[in-house]
Amino acid sequence: MTMMNNTLDIKEINEKIRFESGFIQQITTEMNKVIVGQKNLIDRLLIALLSNGHLLLEGVPGLAKTLAIKTLADSIDAGFSRIQFTPDLLPADLIGTLIYSQKSEEFVVREGPIFNHFILADEINRAPAKVQSALLEAMQERQVTIGTESHQLEEPFMVLATQNPIEQEGTYPLPEAQVDRFMLKVVIGYPNKEEEKLIIRQNLAKEFPKAEKVVQPQQILKAREVVKEVYMDEKIEKYIVDLVFASRDPEAFNIRDYNRFISFGGSPRASIAMAIAAKAFAFIKQRGYVIPEDVRAVCHDVLRHRIGLTYEAEAEEITTDHIITTILNQVEVP
Repeated sequence: MTMMNNTLDIKEINEKIRFESGFIQQITTEMNKVIVGQKNLIDRLLIALLSNGHLLLEGVPGLAKTLAIKTLADSIDAGFSRIQFTPDLLPADLIGTLIYSQKSEEFVVREGPIFNHFILADEINRAPAKVQSALLEAMQERQVTIGTESHQLEEPFMVLATQNPIEQEGTYPLPEAQVDRFMLKVVIGYPNKEEEKLIIRQNLAKEFPKAEKVVQPQQILKAREVVKEVYMDEKIEKYIVDLVFASRDPEAFNIRDYNRFISFGGSPRASIAMAIAAKAFAFIKQRGYVIPEDVRAVCHDVLRHRIGLTYEAEAEEITTDHIITTILNQVEVP
């Protein structure tokens, strides 16, 4: 009887998700009008959006990082702010400040660019720690403190921070504890030849395509609740825990000699992020249950910035991606 109920429940969830996830195709269609290729980036933006998470993006300049989040904001009828992080940026430039109003004879809040639905923190590692921590308070608490008062930020609220991997002079690298606040870290590469030809054509055309507003913010908030209903079997939960534990103690999973490459592994925050990201990925695929492939699809992006490398690993040119691939190959799939 219980087995039958479970089957009926999953069938109901499947139907509900097929109905509720219709807008995903609308957003994807609008984004594909503007962004050439970068399917992986579009999927990761949607996963972060549906999971109420934030995204750290690494890639050389000119790979449509700014354009991607601007287009996502355009298709959702939501506010968008782009903040260029520089060494002279102050927390007040980000969150706002108190100014004295002669008319009312009191201090009033002048809101900064953080008061928007979508925030692009461009080259986050160029700003000093004070500014980074002001942004991270907003990300974690969904609020900012100006003077002595806290101000709630509008939902949905999502930060996409970018890092340039090629210039490290005069930068302030994010500490590990702060990087952990980002749900996903996505590394994007160059387009292929066909995609690059399309990019040239698109940019030389008389009119550059623009995304239409097809979704309201309320639909996103409703979808986040539905994502939580996606069924996750206990075997999948165990698989997620095994993957994260393997990043802490690889030898326990017969991954020999890797302990010397890892200074620390994923925290419980990694397990939570992997579970919710896998559910969101299933939702995007219009499925009411999580399969191992969903977990494997998001594993690199969830763990990439949560594994610390030793000097030995860097000397031998072992990357976190290399370690994650080895873990995925070694840990038993349910």
